[in-house]
Amino acid sequence: MDKILVLDFGGQYNQLIARRVRSMHVFAEVRPCGGVTGRDIAQAGYKGVIFTGGPNSVYDAHSPHADPSLLTAGVPVLGICYGHQLMAYLAGGGIAPAHSGSEYGKTQLFTEPNVLFRDVPRESVCFMSHTDFVEELPAGFRTIAHTAGCSCAAMCDEQRKLYGVQFHPEVTHTVYGMQILHNFVFDVCGCRGDWIMEDFISRSVDAYRRQLAGKKVLLALSGGVDSSVAAVLLHKAIGSRLFCVFVDHGLLRKGEGERVEQTLGRELGVNVIRVRAEERFLQRLKGIVEPEQKRRIIGEEFIRVFEEQAGKLGRIDLLAQGTIYPDVIESGKGDAAVIKSHHNVGGLPETMAFRGIVEPLRDLFKDEVREVGEKLGIPQDLVRRQPFPGPGLAVRVIGEVTAEKLRILREADAVFREELDRADGPAVCAQYFAVLTDTRSVGVMGDARTYGCTVALRAVQTDDFMTAEWARLPYELLEKASSRITNEIRGVTRVVYDITSKPPATVEWE
Repeated sequence: MDKILVLDFGGQYNQLIARRVRSMHVFAEVRPCGGVTGRDIAQAGYKGVIFTGGPNSVYDAHSPHADPSLLTAGVPVLGICYGHQLMAYLAGGGIAPAHSGSEYGKTQLFTEPNVLFRDVPRESVCFMSHTDFVEELPAGFRTIAHTAGCSCAAMCDEQRKLYGVQFHPEVTHTVYGMQILHNFVFDVCGCRGDWIMEDFISRSVDAYRRQLAGKKVLLALSGGVDSSVAAVLLHKAIGSRLFCVFVDHGLLRKGEGERVEQTLGRELGVNVIRVRAEERFLQRLKGIVEPEQKRRIIGEEFIRVFEEQAGKLGRIDLLAQGTIYPDVIESGKGDAAVIKSHHNVGGLPETMAFRGIVEPLRDLFKDEVREVGEKLGIPQDLVRRQPFPGPGLAVRVIGEVTAEKLRILREADAVFREELDRADGPAVCAQYFAVLTDTRSVGVMGDARTYGCTVALRAVQTDDFMTAEWARLPYELLEKASSRITNEIRGVTRVVYDITSKPPATVEWE
Protein backbone atom coordinates (compact mmCIF):
# COMPACT_ATOMS: atom_id res chain seq x y z
CA MET A 1 0.00 0.00 0.00
CA ASP A 2 1.47 3.35 -1.06
CA LYS A 3 1.36 6.06 1.59
CA ILE A 4 2.03 9.77 2.01
CA LEU A 5 3.16 11.36 5.28
CA VAL A 6 1.58 14.69 6.24
CA LEU A 7 3.77 16.49 8.77
CA ASP A 8 1.72 18.80 10.97
CA PHE A 9 3.14 22.28 11.71
CA GLY A 10 0.00 23.53 13.43
CA GLY A 11 -2.06 24.53 10.42
CA GLN A 12 -5.85 24.38 10.51
CA TYR A 13 -6.00 22.30 7.32
CA ASN A 14 -3.74 19.37 8.28
CA GLN A 15 -6.57 16.84 8.37
CA LEU A 16 -8.09 18.28 5.22
CA ILE A 17 -4.82 17.70 3.34
CA ALA A 18 -4.80 14.06 4.41
CA ARG A 19 -8.44 13.64 3.40
CA ARG A 20 -7.76 15.14 -0.02
CA VAL A 21 -4.95 12.66 -0.59
CA ARG A 22 -7.07 9.75 0.63
CA SER A 23 -9.85 10.77 -1.74
CA MET A 24 -7.41 9.75 -4.48
CA HIS A 25 -7.19 6.26 -2.91
CA VAL A 26 -3.73 6.91 -1.49
CA PHE A 27 -3.25 6.38 2.25
CA ALA A 28 -2.16 9.57 4.07
CA GLU A 29 -0.99 9.68 7.67
CA VAL A 30 -0.74 12.83 9.83
CA ARG A 31 2.09 13.04 12.35
CA PRO A 32 3.56 15.84 14.49
CA CYS A 33 6.52 17.52 12.80
CA GLY A 34 9.05 16.92 15.57
CA GLY A 35 11.36 13.93 15.75
CA VAL A 36 10.87 12.63 12.20
CA THR A 37 14.10 12.18 10.22
CA GLY A 38 14.90 11.39 6.63
CA ARG A 39 15.99 7.92 7.67
CA ASP A 40 12.59 7.35 9.33
CA ILE A 41 10.84 8.32 6.10
CA ALA A 42 12.93 6.00 3.96
CA GLN A 43 12.59 3.03 6.34
CA ALA A 44 8.81 3.48 6.67
CA GLY A 45 8.44 3.37 2.89
CA TYR A 46 6.59 6.66 2.41
CA LYS A 47 6.27 7.64 -1.23
CA GLY A 48 6.18 11.34 -0.38
CA VAL A 49 5.95 13.92 2.40
CA ILE A 50 3.75 17.02 2.71
CA PHE A 51 4.65 19.88 5.06
CA THR A 52 1.43 21.58 6.22
CA GLY A 53 0.80 25.25 6.84
CA GLY A 54 1.02 26.82 10.28
CA PRO A 55 0.49 30.12 12.12
CA ASN A 56 4.14 30.83 12.93
CA SER A 57 7.08 32.53 11.21
CA VAL A 58 9.90 30.13 10.39
CA TYR A 59 12.57 32.56 11.63
CA ASP A 60 11.05 32.80 15.14
CA ALA A 61 13.05 30.94 17.77
CA HIS A 62 10.09 28.92 19.02
CA SER A 63 8.46 28.07 15.68
CA PRO A 64 8.11 24.37 14.78
CA HIS A 65 10.80 23.03 12.46
CA ALA A 66 11.61 19.79 10.71
CA ASP A 67 14.81 17.79 10.43
CA PRO A 68 16.81 19.06 7.41
CA SER A 69 17.54 15.45 6.46
CA LEU A 70 13.97 15.19 5.19
CA LEU A 71 15.06 17.21 2.15
CA THR A 72 17.92 14.83 1.33
CA ALA A 73 16.21 11.48 1.95
CA GLY A 74 15.42 10.96 -1.72
CA VAL A 75 11.65 11.14 -1.05
CA PRO A 76 9.57 13.87 -2.76
CA VAL A 77 8.42 16.70 -0.50
CA LEU A 78 5.62 19.25 -1.02
CA GLY A 79 5.59 22.29 1.26
CA ILE A 80 2.34 24.22 1.67
CA CYS A 81 2.28 27.83 2.97
CA TYR A 82 4.37 27.67 6.18
CA GLY A 83 5.73 24.36 4.85
CA HIS A 84 6.80 26.11 1.66
CA GLN A 85 8.67 28.76 3.64
CA LEU A 86 10.20 26.15 5.95
CA MET A 87 11.49 24.15 2.99
CA ALA A 88 13.20 27.25 1.63
CA TYR A 89 14.57 28.12 5.09
CA LEU A 90 15.99 24.62 5.70
CA ALA A 91 17.58 24.62 2.24
CA GLY A 92 19.38 27.94 2.87
CA GLY A 93 16.91 30.43 1.40
CA GLY A 94 15.66 33.68 2.91
CA ILE A 95 12.23 34.37 4.43
CA ALA A 96 10.92 37.86 5.15
CA PRO A 97 7.64 39.61 6.02
CA ALA A 98 5.56 40.40 2.96
CA HIS A 99 6.25 43.93 1.67
CA SER A 100 2.59 44.85 1.45
CA GLY A 101 1.48 43.06 4.60
CA SER A 102 -0.56 39.87 4.58
CA GLU A 103 -2.04 38.36 1.43
CA TYR A 104 -5.35 36.71 2.22
CA GLY A 105 -8.19 35.24 0.17
CA LYS A 106 -8.73 34.41 -3.48
CA THR A 107 -5.78 35.56 -5.58
CA GLN A 108 -4.88 35.38 -9.26
CA LEU A 109 -2.11 32.82 -9.77
CA PHE A 110 0.33 32.78 -12.71
CA THR A 111 2.21 29.50 -13.25
CA GLU A 112 5.15 28.27 -15.32
CA PRO A 113 5.23 24.90 -17.13
CA ASN A 114 6.06 22.23 -14.57
CA VAL A 115 4.99 18.72 -13.56
CA LEU A 116 3.27 20.18 -10.50
CA PHE A 117 1.06 22.34 -12.72
CA ARG A 118 0.30 19.77 -15.40
CA ASP A 119 -3.24 20.38 -16.71
CA VAL A 120 -3.44 23.64 -14.72
CA PRO A 121 -4.03 26.84 -16.78
CA ARG A 122 -1.27 29.44 -16.83
CA GLU A 123 -3.72 31.78 -15.07
CA SER A 124 -6.07 30.53 -12.35
CA VAL A 125 -7.32 31.39 -8.87
CA CYS A 126 -5.66 30.22 -5.64
CA PHE A 127 -6.28 30.82 -1.93
CA MET A 128 -3.57 32.75 -0.07
CA SER A 129 -3.16 33.15 3.70
CA HIS A 130 0.29 34.41 4.73
CA THR A 131 2.26 37.32 6.16
CA ASP A 132 5.75 36.04 5.20
CA PHE A 133 7.15 35.00 1.83
CA VAL A 134 10.24 33.45 0.27
CA GLU A 135 12.47 36.44 -0.43
CA GLU A 136 15.58 34.53 -1.55
CA LEU A 137 15.46 31.15 -3.29
CA PRO A 138 17.75 28.38 -1.99
CA ALA A 139 20.45 26.99 -4.27
CA GLY A 140 19.01 24.58 -6.83
CA PHE A 141 15.47 25.98 -6.69
CA ARG A 142 13.58 28.04 -9.26
CA THR A 143 10.33 30.00 -9.13
CA ILE A 144 7.43 28.34 -10.97
CA ALA A 145 4.49 30.60 -9.98
CA HIS A 146 3.79 34.12 -8.77
CA THR A 147 0.92 36.43 -7.84
CA ALA A 148 0.68 40.20 -7.90
CA GLY A 149 1.74 40.33 -4.27
CA CYS A 150 4.05 37.33 -4.03
CA SER A 151 7.03 36.90 -6.35
CA CYS A 152 7.55 33.27 -5.28
CA ALA A 153 4.11 31.69 -5.06
CA ALA A 154 5.64 28.31 -5.92
CA MET A 155 9.15 26.90 -6.32
CA CYS A 156 10.84 23.60 -7.10
CA ASP A 157 14.10 21.72 -7.12
CA GLU A 158 13.22 19.16 -9.77
CA GLN A 159 16.38 17.12 -9.33
CA ARG A 160 15.60 16.42 -5.65
CA LYS A 161 11.80 16.42 -6.24
CA LEU A 162 11.22 19.23 -3.75
CA TYR A 163 8.21 21.47 -4.35
CA GLY A 164 6.71 24.36 -2.42
CA VAL A 165 3.52 26.41 -2.87
CA GLN A 166 2.69 29.54 -0.87
CA PHE A 167 -1.05 29.05 -1.44
CA HIS A 168 -3.37 26.32 -0.15
CA PRO A 169 -4.21 23.73 -2.84
CA GLU A 170 -6.28 21.66 -0.37
CA VAL A 171 -9.12 24.21 -0.06
CA THR A 172 -11.85 24.55 -2.67
CA HIS A 173 -11.07 28.24 -3.24
CA THR A 174 -7.95 27.11 -5.13
CA VAL A 175 -9.75 26.13 -8.31
CA TYR A 176 -7.15 23.63 -9.55
CA GLY A 177 -5.93 22.62 -6.11
CA MET A 178 -6.96 18.98 -6.41
CA GLN A 179 -5.19 18.75 -9.76
CA ILE A 180 -2.00 20.12 -8.18
CA LEU A 181 -2.20 17.59 -5.33
CA HIS A 182 -2.95 14.84 -7.85
CA ASN A 183 0.13 15.79 -9.85
CA PHE A 184 2.33 15.64 -6.77
CA VAL A 185 0.92 12.35 -5.48
CA PHE A 186 0.89 10.47 -8.79
CA ASP A 187 3.33 12.17 -11.17
CA VAL A 188 6.01 13.22 -8.67
CA CYS A 189 5.66 10.52 -5.99
CA GLY A 190 4.56 7.70 -8.29
CA CYS A 191 1.69 6.46 -6.13
CA ARG A 192 -0.66 3.82 -7.50
CA GLY A 193 -3.94 4.67 -5.72
CA ASP A 194 -4.37 1.32 -3.94
CA TRP A 195 -6.06 2.52 -0.70
CA ILE A 196 -9.47 0.88 -1.21
CA MET A 197 -12.10 0.28 1.47
CA GLU A 198 -12.81 -3.30 0.39
CA ASP A 199 -9.13 -4.08 0.91
CA PHE A 200 -9.19 -2.33 4.28
CA ILE A 201 -12.10 -4.50 5.40
CA SER A 202 -10.56 -7.78 4.27
CA ARG A 203 -7.14 -6.93 5.75
CA SER A 204 -8.70 -5.85 9.05
CA VAL A 205 -10.90 -8.94 9.37
CA ASP A 206 -7.98 -11.26 8.60
CA ALA A 207 -5.67 -9.42 11.04
CA TYR A 208 -8.15 -9.40 13.93
CA ARG A 209 -9.11 -13.03 13.31
CA ARG A 210 -5.46 -13.92 13.97
CA GLN A 211 -4.72 -11.40 16.74
CA LEU A 212 -7.90 -12.05 18.71
CA ALA A 213 -8.05 -15.83 18.36
CA GLY A 214 -9.58 -17.29 21.53
CA LYS A 215 -10.07 -13.88 23.15
CA LYS A 216 -13.28 -12.23 24.39
CA VAL A 217 -13.84 -8.56 23.48
CA LEU A 218 -16.24 -6.05 25.06
CA LEU A 219 -17.54 -3.02 23.14
CA ALA A 220 -19.66 -0.14 24.44
CA LEU A 221 -22.27 0.28 21.70
CA SER A 222 -23.86 3.73 21.55
CA GLY A 223 -25.74 3.18 18.31
CA GLY A 224 -23.67 5.91 16.66
CA VAL A 225 -21.81 5.45 13.39
CA ASP A 226 -18.35 4.74 14.80
CA SER A 227 -19.28 2.15 17.42
CA SER A 228 -21.77 0.45 15.07
CA VAL A 229 -19.22 0.06 12.27
CA ALA A 230 -16.57 -1.13 14.73
CA ALA A 231 -19.03 -3.71 16.07
CA VAL A 232 -19.90 -5.16 12.66
CA LEU A 233 -16.26 -5.23 11.53
CA LEU A 234 -15.11 -7.06 14.67
CA HIS A 235 -18.12 -9.39 14.49
CA LYS A 236 -16.95 -10.51 11.06
CA ALA A 237 -13.57 -11.36 12.61
CA ILE A 238 -14.47 -13.04 15.93
CA GLY A 239 -18.23 -13.63 15.88
CA SER A 240 -19.87 -14.49 19.20
CA ARG A 241 -16.72 -13.67 21.21
CA LEU A 242 -17.60 -9.98 20.75
CA PHE A 243 -19.99 -8.66 23.39
CA CYS A 244 -21.62 -5.31 22.57
CA VAL A 245 -23.25 -3.66 25.58
CA PHE A 246 -25.88 -1.16 24.46
CA VAL A 247 -26.90 0.99 27.43
CA ASP A 248 -30.34 2.37 26.56
CA HIS A 249 -30.61 5.27 28.98
CA GLY A 250 -34.04 6.27 27.73
CA LEU A 251 -32.66 9.44 26.18
CA LEU A 252 -32.61 8.25 22.57
CA ARG A 253 -34.74 9.48 19.70
CA LYS A 254 -38.02 7.80 18.77
CA GLY A 255 -37.49 4.17 17.77
CA GLU A 256 -33.71 4.45 17.90
CA GLY A 257 -33.05 1.77 20.51
CA GLU A 258 -35.26 -0.72 18.70
CA ARG A 259 -33.63 0.16 15.38
CA VAL A 260 -30.10 -0.45 16.68
CA GLU A 261 -31.11 -3.75 18.29
CA GLN A 262 -33.02 -4.91 15.20
CA THR A 263 -30.36 -3.95 12.65
CA LEU A 264 -27.15 -4.93 14.42
CA GLY A 265 -28.50 -7.74 16.58
CA ARG A 266 -31.09 -9.52 14.46
CA GLU A 267 -30.26 -8.57 10.86
CA LEU A 268 -26.44 -8.50 11.04
CA GLY A 269 -26.01 -11.07 13.79
CA VAL A 270 -23.93 -8.96 16.19
CA ASN A 271 -24.07 -10.06 19.84
CA VAL A 272 -25.94 -7.05 21.29
CA ILE A 273 -26.82 -6.88 24.98
CA ARG A 274 -29.40 -4.11 25.40
CA VAL A 275 -29.68 -2.78 28.94
CA ARG A 276 -32.91 -0.84 29.49
CA ALA A 277 -32.12 1.74 32.15
CA GLU A 278 -34.52 4.66 31.54
CA GLU A 279 -35.99 4.72 35.04
CA ARG A 280 -32.54 4.57 36.59
CA PHE A 281 -31.27 7.54 34.59
CA LEU A 282 -34.44 9.60 35.10
CA GLN A 283 -34.20 9.08 38.83
CA ARG A 284 -30.62 10.39 38.83
CA LEU A 285 -31.67 13.40 36.71
CA LYS A 286 -34.62 14.34 38.89
CA GLY A 287 -34.51 18.06 39.78
CA ILE A 288 -31.33 18.70 37.71
CA VAL A 289 -31.45 21.71 35.35
CA GLU A 290 -27.78 22.69 34.81
CA PRO A 291 -26.51 21.27 31.47
CA GLU A 292 -23.02 20.29 32.58
CA GLN A 293 -24.38 18.60 35.67
CA LYS A 294 -26.74 16.60 33.44
CA ARG A 295 -23.77 15.49 31.34
CA ARG A 296 -21.74 14.45 34.38
CA ILE A 297 -24.58 12.45 35.89
CA ILE A 298 -25.34 10.65 32.63
CA GLY A 299 -21.66 9.87 32.04
CA GLU A 300 -21.18 8.52 35.57
CA GLU A 301 -24.34 6.43 35.46
CA PHE A 302 -23.40 5.02 32.07
CA ILE A 303 -20.11 3.81 33.53
CA ARG A 304 -21.87 2.18 36.49
CA VAL A 305 -24.32 0.31 34.21
CA PHE A 306 -21.53 -0.70 31.85
CA GLU A 307 -19.43 -2.00 34.78
CA GLU A 308 -22.32 -4.08 36.09
CA GLN A 309 -22.94 -5.70 32.72
CA ALA A 310 -19.23 -6.35 32.15
CA GLY A 311 -19.09 -8.08 35.53
CA LYS A 312 -21.88 -10.46 34.52
CA LEU A 313 -19.95 -11.59 31.42
CA GLY A 314 -16.99 -13.03 33.32
CA ARG A 315 -13.41 -12.49 32.21
CA ILE A 316 -13.07 -10.16 29.24
CA ASP A 317 -9.65 -9.90 27.56
CA LEU A 318 -9.92 -6.71 25.54
CA LEU A 319 -11.96 -3.53 25.31
CA ALA A 320 -13.01 -2.30 21.84
CA GLN A 321 -13.90 1.27 21.00
CA GLY A 322 -14.80 3.25 17.90
CA THR A 323 -11.81 5.63 17.95
CA ILE A 324 -11.33 7.27 14.54
CA TYR A 325 -8.32 9.03 13.05
CA PRO A 326 -9.18 12.63 14.03
CA ASP A 327 -9.33 11.43 17.66
CA VAL A 328 -5.85 9.93 17.31
CA ILE A 329 -4.40 13.07 15.73
CA GLU A 330 -5.94 15.42 18.28
CA SER A 331 -4.68 13.37 21.22
CA GLY A 332 -1.14 13.32 19.84
CA LYS A 333 -0.96 9.55 19.50
CA GLY A 334 -0.25 9.30 15.79
CA ASP A 335 2.32 6.54 16.26
CA ALA A 336 0.30 4.31 18.62
CA ALA A 337 -0.28 0.65 17.83
CA VAL A 338 -3.60 -0.86 16.77
CA ILE A 339 -3.81 -2.82 20.04
CA LYS A 340 -2.15 -0.93 22.86
CA SER A 341 -1.90 -1.12 26.62
CA HIS A 342 -5.05 -0.16 28.49
CA HIS A 343 -5.46 3.44 29.55
CA ASN A 344 -8.43 5.37 30.84
CA VAL A 345 -10.53 5.41 27.70
CA GLY A 346 -13.75 7.37 27.32
CA GLY A 347 -14.19 7.83 31.06
CA LEU A 348 -14.09 4.10 31.84
CA PRO A 349 -12.47 3.51 35.24
CA GLU A 350 -9.00 2.02 35.69
CA THR A 351 -10.50 -0.69 37.90
CA MET A 352 -11.84 -2.38 34.76
CA ALA A 353 -8.84 -4.54 33.89
CA PHE A 354 -8.30 -5.32 30.21
CA ARG A 355 -5.20 -6.68 28.53
CA GLY A 356 -5.49 -4.12 25.76
CA ILE A 357 -7.63 -1.85 23.62
CA VAL A 358 -8.87 -2.75 20.14
CA GLU A 359 -9.49 0.20 17.80
CA PRO A 360 -10.37 -1.14 14.33
CA LEU A 361 -11.22 2.30 12.87
CA ARG A 362 -8.28 4.29 14.22
CA ASP A 363 -6.84 4.84 10.71
CA LEU A 364 -10.06 6.22 9.19
CA PHE A 365 -11.73 9.60 8.86
CA LYS A 366 -15.49 9.87 9.44
CA ASP A 367 -16.39 9.75 5.75
CA GLU A 368 -14.26 6.61 5.37
CA VAL A 369 -15.97 5.03 8.38
CA ARG A 370 -19.33 5.63 6.70
CA GLU A 371 -18.01 4.04 3.49
CA VAL A 372 -16.83 0.98 5.42
CA GLY A 373 -20.23 0.76 7.10
CA GLU A 374 -22.02 0.79 3.75
CA LYS A 375 -19.75 -1.94 2.38
CA LEU A 376 -20.39 -4.03 5.50
CA GLY A 377 -24.11 -3.88 4.77
CA ILE A 378 -25.18 -1.51 7.54
CA PRO A 379 -28.34 0.36 6.41
CA GLN A 380 -28.07 3.96 5.31
CA ASP A 381 -30.13 5.37 8.17
CA LEU A 382 -27.51 4.11 10.64
CA VAL A 383 -24.41 4.75 8.54
CA ARG A 384 -25.49 8.29 7.66
CA ARG A 385 -26.82 8.98 11.14
CA GLN A 386 -26.64 12.64 12.15
CA PRO A 387 -24.39 13.69 15.02
CA PHE A 388 -26.15 13.02 18.31
CA PRO A 389 -24.91 14.20 21.71
CA GLY A 390 -23.70 11.56 24.15
CA PRO A 391 -26.23 12.64 26.82
CA GLY A 392 -28.94 12.30 24.17
CA LEU A 393 -32.21 14.14 24.49
CA ALA A 394 -31.33 15.24 28.03
CA VAL A 395 -29.50 18.24 26.58
CA ARG A 396 -32.35 18.97 24.16
CA VAL A 397 -34.82 19.23 27.04
CA ILE A 398 -34.15 22.62 28.58
CA GLY A 399 -34.50 22.38 32.35
CA GLU A 400 -35.40 19.26 34.32
CA VAL A 401 -35.71 16.03 32.33
CA THR A 402 -38.93 14.06 32.90
CA ALA A 403 -40.63 11.17 31.15
CA GLU A 404 -43.43 13.47 29.93
CA LYS A 405 -40.99 16.02 28.49
CA LEU A 406 -39.10 13.23 26.72
CA ARG A 407 -42.38 11.96 25.23
CA ILE A 408 -43.17 15.39 23.80
CA LEU A 409 -39.67 15.94 22.46
CA ARG A 410 -39.39 12.49 20.85
CA GLU A 411 -42.64 12.99 18.97
CA ALA A 412 -41.83 16.56 17.89
CA ASP A 413 -38.33 15.57 16.79
CA ALA A 414 -39.67 12.62 14.81
CA VAL A 415 -42.21 14.82 13.00
CA PHE A 416 -39.61 17.44 12.07
CA ARG A 417 -37.08 14.88 10.85
CA GLU A 418 -39.77 13.05 8.91
CA GLU A 419 -40.86 16.22 7.08
CA LEU A 420 -37.26 17.19 6.30
CA ASP A 421 -36.41 13.67 5.11
CA ARG A 422 -39.35 13.85 2.71
CA ALA A 423 -37.91 17.11 1.37
CA ASP A 424 -34.44 15.54 0.92
CA GLY A 425 -33.16 17.13 4.11
CA PRO A 426 -29.91 15.09 4.31
CA ALA A 427 -28.77 16.66 1.04
CA VAL A 428 -29.45 20.17 2.36
CA CYS A 429 -28.68 20.05 6.08
CA ALA A 430 -25.90 18.50 8.10
CA GLN A 431 -28.07 18.24 11.21
CA TYR A 432 -31.69 18.92 12.14
CA PHE A 433 -33.65 18.27 15.31
CA ALA A 434 -36.19 19.62 17.79
CA VAL A 435 -35.59 21.19 21.21
CA LEU A 436 -38.13 21.32 24.03
CA THR A 437 -37.68 24.76 25.58
CA ASP A 438 -38.60 25.65 29.16
CA THR A 439 -40.99 28.33 27.87
CA ARG A 440 -44.75 27.83 28.15
CA SER A 441 -47.23 29.95 26.24
CA VAL A 442 -50.96 30.47 25.76
CA GLY A 443 -52.75 28.86 22.86
CA VAL A 444 -56.25 28.29 21.55
CA MET A 445 -57.51 24.82 20.60
CA GLY A 446 -61.15 23.94 20.02
CA ASP A 447 -62.31 27.39 21.17
CA ALA A 448 -60.63 26.77 24.51
CA ARG A 449 -57.62 28.40 26.09
CA THR A 450 -54.53 26.18 26.37
CA TYR A 451 -51.23 26.68 28.13
CA GLY A 452 -48.50 24.45 26.77
CA CYS A 453 -44.90 23.94 25.74
CA THR A 454 -42.84 25.73 23.10
CA VAL A 455 -40.83 23.56 20.69
CA ALA A 456 -37.86 25.03 18.83
CA LEU A 457 -36.71 23.55 15.52
CA ARG A 458 -33.02 23.66 14.55
CA ALA A 459 -31.41 22.90 11.17
CA VAL A 460 -27.85 23.79 10.15
CA GLN A 461 -25.55 23.60 7.16
CA THR A 462 -21.85 22.93 7.76
CA ASP A 463 -18.87 20.98 6.47
CA ASP A 464 -16.94 20.59 9.72
CA PHE A 465 -19.24 21.68 12.61
CA MET A 466 -16.58 24.18 13.68
CA THR A 467 -18.85 26.83 12.19
CA ALA A 468 -22.42 26.43 10.96
CA GLU A 469 -25.10 28.43 9.16
CA TRP A 470 -28.79 28.10 9.95
CA ALA A 471 -30.55 26.41 7.07
CA ARG A 472 -32.91 28.53 4.95
CA LEU A 473 -35.73 25.99 4.87
CA PRO A 474 -38.82 26.65 2.76
CA TYR A 475 -41.67 28.32 4.62
CA GLU A 476 -44.02 25.60 3.40
CA LEU A 477 -41.90 22.90 5.06
CA LEU A 478 -41.74 24.79 8.34
CA GLU A 479 -45.48 25.44 8.22
CA LYS A 480 -46.20 21.73 7.67
CA ALA A 481 -43.91 20.69 10.55
CA SER A 482 -45.40 23.30 12.89
CA SER A 483 -48.96 22.32 12.02
CA ARG A 484 -48.30 18.63 12.60
CA ILE A 485 -46.46 19.16 15.88
CA THR A 486 -49.17 21.38 17.41
CA ASN A 487 -52.02 19.18 16.17
CA GLU A 488 -50.57 15.73 16.76
CA ILE A 489 -48.62 16.16 20.01
CA ARG A 490 -50.51 16.76 23.22
CA GLY A 491 -49.01 19.58 25.30
CA VAL A 492 -47.44 21.74 22.55
CA THR A 493 -48.98 25.14 21.77
CA ARG A 494 -46.20 26.90 19.89
CA VAL A 495 -43.35 26.10 17.45
CA VAL A 496 -40.43 28.45 16.67
CA TYR A 497 -37.46 28.16 14.29
CA ASP A 498 -33.88 28.89 15.43
CA ILE A 499 -32.11 31.21 12.94
CA THR A 500 -28.85 31.65 14.87
CA SER A 501 -25.57 30.61 13.27
CA LYS A 502 -22.45 29.20 14.96
CA PRO A 503 -20.86 31.38 16.23
CA PRO A 504 -22.31 33.11 18.24
CA ALA A 505 -24.51 30.13 19.16
CA THR A 506 -23.58 26.46 19.31
CA VAL A 507 -25.43 23.86 17.25
CA GLU A 508 -26.95 22.27 20.37
CA TRP A 509 -28.90 24.40 22.83
CA GLU A 510 -27.17 22.92 25.88
